[in-house]
Amino acid sequence: MNEIKMVDLGGQYLKIKEEVDREIKKVIDTTAFINGKIVKEFQNNLDIYMGEGVHTTTCGNGTDALQIALMALGLKPGDEVIVPAFTYVASAEVIALLGLKPVMVDVDEKTFNISIEEMKKALSEKTKAIIPVHLFGQSADMEPILKFAKEHNLYVIEDNAQAIGAYYTFSDGRKMKTGTMGTIGCTSFFPSKNLGCFGDGGAIFCRDEKLAERIHMIANHGQKVKYHHTVIGCNSRLDSIQAAVLKVKLEHLDEYCKARHDAAQYYTEGLKGTEDIVTPFEAENSTHVYHQYTLKVKNGRRDELKEYLATKGIPSMIYYPLALQEQEAFKGITRSCGELETARECARSVLSIPMHTELTKETMDYIIESIKDWKR
Repeated sequence: MNEIKMVDLGGQYLKIKEEVDREIKKVIDTTAFINGKIVKEFQNNLDIYMGEGVHTTTCGNGTDALQIALMALGLKPGDEVIVPAFTYVASAEVIALLGLKPVMVDVDEKTFNISIEEMKKALSEKTKAIIPVHLFGQSADMEPILKFAKEHNLYVIEDNAQAIGAYYTFSDGRKMKTGTMGTIGCTSFFPSKNLGCFGDGGAIFCRDEKLAERIHMIANHGQKVKYHHTVIGCNSRLDSIQAAVLKVKLEHLDEYCKARHDAAQYYTEGLKGTEDIVTPFEAENSTHVYHQYTLKVKNGRRDELKEYLATKGIPSMIYYPLALQEQEAFKGITRSCGELETARECARSVLSIPMHTELTKETMDYIIESIKDWKR
C-alpha cells in the first residue's frame, strides 16, 4: 500500500495536470501576475457557481476575507460579534484585531456548529453581528440564525472556509449554497480546502451590490479609481496564478464534493457499532461536503487512538486541541456566554482521519480495520 496521506494534493493534481499547466502557462506568457484577466474570469465563474445575484470579490486568503467583511460593515471598537467557541482561530482573531469584542458561545454536540439557544443567550445591547462557521463541511442551522439576526438588526457573516459547495434547505423547501445566505460570506482557498489553490487565496460573497462594491474597494487599498482612495482599505489580492488553478478546479468542485461524501459514507458504514467511536452526524437540512471526516472518541481515549494509528502508518489530526476561550490570546479581551462545556469537550475528543478526493477503498478498509483492531 502507498503512503497514506491526510490530503492527497499530488494525486488530485495529476488528474487535471494538463488543464492546470495550460492555464498557468497562459499567465506566465502574459506576465499579468496581479489582477490579470484570469482573476476576473474566475470571479465571474464563481459568481455563477454560487448562485444568481451573488457578487464575488477575491482576496489574499480566508482570514483577510473575514477581516474585510467586518471592515465593510462599519463596526466600531467595542461592538460585540458572536462567534462559536469551537472553530479555527481566524473566525475570532479578526474580531479582536479590529478592536471589536468576540463573544464566544457553545456549539451543538452533534454538528459542532454554533448552538442556536446559546447564541440567543449571548445577545446584548452591544451585539452587532454573528459569525456562524460551517465547520468541517456542514452548514450551520441558518434559518433560525437569520431570523434572530433580522429580529435584532444584526449582520451575519458566514465563515464558509470549510463548506464551499454545500447546500442548506429552508423549511419552505428553498435551497441555498453556504456562503450566500447571510449579509456576507467568506471562504478560503488554502491548498487543502475542497476548492484549494497552490498557495493562499480567499473570496468574499455578497448579494447587496453597494456593499459588494465597498468590499471590493477595501480589498484594493480603498480605491475604486486608481490612486483615488475613498475609504481606508488594505492590500489583499488573489494572484493570477492562483486564479488559474482555481478556475480549473472550480469546474470539478461538485465532483470533489461527491467523492468526499462517498468516502465519508464508506467510513461511516465500516465503523458502525465501533465502541467509543462516534461518526459524523449529518443534519437533515444541510448537505455535508466533508472538508474533514471527524470522529469523537469517548472516555478520554482520543490521544490513545491517535498514537495507535500512527504506529499503523495512518495520519490523523486534531481540529482543534483547544476551544477558543482556552487560548491565551483571547484571555481578557472576550466575553463568554455560559460555561462552553461542549466546545471544551469537543476539543478533548475529536480526531480527524484521512479525507480527500483520491481515497481508495483499499486505503479506507485498512483505516477502518485499524480502528476496529484498536478496540479489540
